[in-house]
Amino acid sequence: MALILIWTDGPERAELQIVSPAQESEIWTFDRLDQIGGHHTTVMGSPRVVDSPVGKAIEFDGVASALLVDVHPLAGAETFTWEAIFRPDGGEPAQRWFHLQETGSDNRMLFEIRVVGDQWYFDSFVHSGDADKALINRERLHPLRRWYHVAAVYDGSEFRNYVDGVQEGSARIQLRPQAGGRSSIGVRMNLVNYFTGAIRLARFTRRALAADVFLKLPDVHQMKPGG
Repeated sequence: MALILIWTDGPERAELQIVSPAQESEIWTFDRLDQIGGHHTTVMGSPRVVDSPVGKAIEFDGVASALLVDVHPLAGAETFTWEAIFRPDGGEPAQRWFHLQETGSDNRMLFEIRVVGDQWYFDSFVHSGDADKALINRERLHPLRRWYHVAAVYDGSEFRNYVDGVQEGSARIQLRPQAGGRSSIGVRMNLVNYFTGAIRLARFTRRALAADVFLKLPDVHQMKPGG
């Protein structure tokens, strides 16, 4: 499945549209609080739906706002691509903003950021059995309050992560598929390290995608910051 952004008549406005379907992908659109991707949510604190240049999104205040979903969208996946479109706005230095957790074990996958002044860098973490790896490149700093695409890819032997389609880290690792579980958005599963910013969309694909078929955005870095 691929998504592209189609410009509308309004200034600094775009809409994500599906242009080719694929049964192996699941999309979660963050445009309502009561459900995400057709799954019921438990709402914590005061996340809110906001308009943005990339469509409706859910904004988190970095204090107590989060969504919990009783689904692990990559359960059983031997290979995967996990993507998200989000806007980090600052806040605490360490933020675990998207967490997939296997029930009854410590096996998990996380999207995290580290905030450094008015910039941030990406941290992708995976733990499965005896294997775990955090992909962190502290030299790849990005401005806050802008929209980004991030991705983590596992092809069966290598784990990679990307920001705006540019690879930032990789590691050789053997990961076993995770069993069913839960997801937390806006916070780590144990309710620490809250996220300050907004999330528009996530896509979970049960195979390793090349960067050229990731979700696509226009040059959102030229859009109004914070919009």
